[in-house]
Amino acid sequence: MNEKILVVDDEREIADLIEVYLKNDGYTVYKFYNGTEALNCIGQNELDLAILDIMLPDIDGFQICRKIREKFFYPVIMLTAKVEDSDKIMGLTLGADDYITKPFNPLEVVARVKTQLRRYTRYNVGRENARENADERNEMDIMGLHISKDNHKCLLNGTALTLTPTEFDILWYLCSRRGSVVSSEELFEAVWGEKYLDNNNTVMTHIARLREKMNEPARRPKYIKTIWGVGYTIE
Repeated sequence: MNEKILVVDDEREIADLIEVYLKNDGYTVYKFYNGTEALNCIGQNELDLAILDIMLPDIDGFQICRKIREKFFYPVIMLTAKVEDSDKIMGLTLGADDYITKPFNPLEVVARVKTQLRRYTRYNVGRENARENADERNEMDIMGLHISKDNHKCLLNGTALTLTPTEFDILWYLCSRRGSVVSSEELFEAVWGEKYLDNNNTVMTHIARLREKMNEPARRPKYIKTIWGVGYTIE
């Protein structure tokens, strides 16, 4: 194992607890109580995942996430003490892959870490275990959109799209079900591997980010279309 994980939280008890649980599972942990030291670590070390608290004394977790996404694509999990959807949407919009609301069970954090690292590993090595009833094709071409599961690359009219592992999985899932309408519940459970809860804006936010990267007009998208009250489809 020995994946390297960044943990940033100014609540020392929480940061220390996460560190203990992750180390017990064999991970290498870089722990900091402020954003400044965390940014220095990001620039000097090869990391595999980051756990960022939103509220920090100097640089907030949103800014750190933004800095990470300028150069890196490893998973980012946000920690928030708030329950407002605005915080969750902001983090996901900036490129975070998941969020956990405090208070939480440390075992939940470890489980989320393992889920994100599995996806990131598949993304980098270019192979993915076939899901039950999933489309077995390794490459698809849809109206100038070329997506390859072998090397996890996506081209739109010959231009490479810079996608996070989560964004790639969402796009691949929709492409593999071309012509069918996929509900937010189905998409979330397929990509995140967790039970979908009502009022979950995670899927909607990632779809919006995908459309932005694909230069899709919000009202008349060419590729990912919204079927109101039902879900999403690629025709």
